[in-house]
Amino acid sequence: MGVYFITGAAGFIASRVCQQLLEDDQIVIGIDNMNDAYDVRLKQWRLERLRKNPAFIFYPDTICDRKVLDHLADHHGPFEAIINLAARAGVRQSVEDPWAFLDSNTTGTLNLLELCRKGASKKFLMASTSSIYGSNAPLPTPEDADSSHPLQPYAASKKAAEVMAYSYHYLYGVDVSVVRYFTVYGPAGRPDLAMFRFTQWIAEGRPVRVNGDGNQTRGFTYIDDIARGTIQALKPLGYEIINLGGHQTISINDLITMIEELVGKEAKIEYLPRHPADMQANWANVEKARRLLGWEPQVTLEMGVPRLVDWYLQERSWVSQINTD
Repeated sequence: MGVYFITGAAGFIASRVCQQLLEDDQIVIGIDNMNDAYDVRLKQWRLERLRKNPAFIFYPDTICDRKVLDHLADHHGPFEAIINLAARAGVRQSVEDPWAFLDSNTTGTLNLLELCRKGASKKFLMASTSSIYGSNAPLPTPEDADSSHPLQPYAASKKAAEVMAYSYHYLYGVDVSVVRYFTVYGPAGRPDLAMFRFTQWIAEGRPVRVNGDGNQTRGFTYIDDIARGTIQALKPLGYEIINLGGHQTISINDLITMIEELVGKEAKIEYLPRHPADMQANWANVEKARRLLGWEPQVTLEMGVPRLVDWYLQERSWVSQINTD
């Protein structure tokens, strides 16, 4: 039994990582500032399920406060690993408030790396993003594709965090895994992402707004596969950047058709101009994850999308009220 420190514990991916570690009889120390970047009821729903396990200890605080982090390390460390999944996420939101993204994604990462330097953990894992590859990435995209031309502050803040993590590996020997997530979906996901929005809009008879012609493609991976890959990336690696996700691609138009059939309603589609911060396509090359981690996605879109739709319909009384605009 080990003790793991997970940031952003009430978040979509982090809460599932917490759950999988708890199911493996590990102790999880979670932190999350429960900010209102999106409807906090989703975070509370996830958190309530984690709190049923006595091996989960939660702190409603921020990783931007070094005194808080020092306190946690003194009381619960040393940790088997620090898993930094706390982040301000969202391509378009980062254009509107880049300062919040820099504070959480870059300064917060630096604070956690300082904990590692001071001996709180020998292993550091941080979440990064496929958005880091910019607009001209080869498909499927390998980890060595150009990541020096991010299109928005979100990707830029993640690139800065990656580089900071490398410097701490070089200077202090911190073992670092950087996992670059592609598009993740599943029950209780983020409401600003396509799967959640389309399910809600179709189920509630609202207009389905598509930026562009709908022929743009996304590579999707189910939340359970992503969480499992994250945990597998906790092995000693030195410093490695590893793609996780995006193994199965689908166009936005075909995704809408799939959700229409599952919900049993026809979508009222409104095509809008393409947003300049959006990528036309993303599709991960995950050969490195297979080679280094032995990771293979197991849940297909045909298996996973019905799980999301079923969850939405089961929780419809409140998730139908979630703001997805």
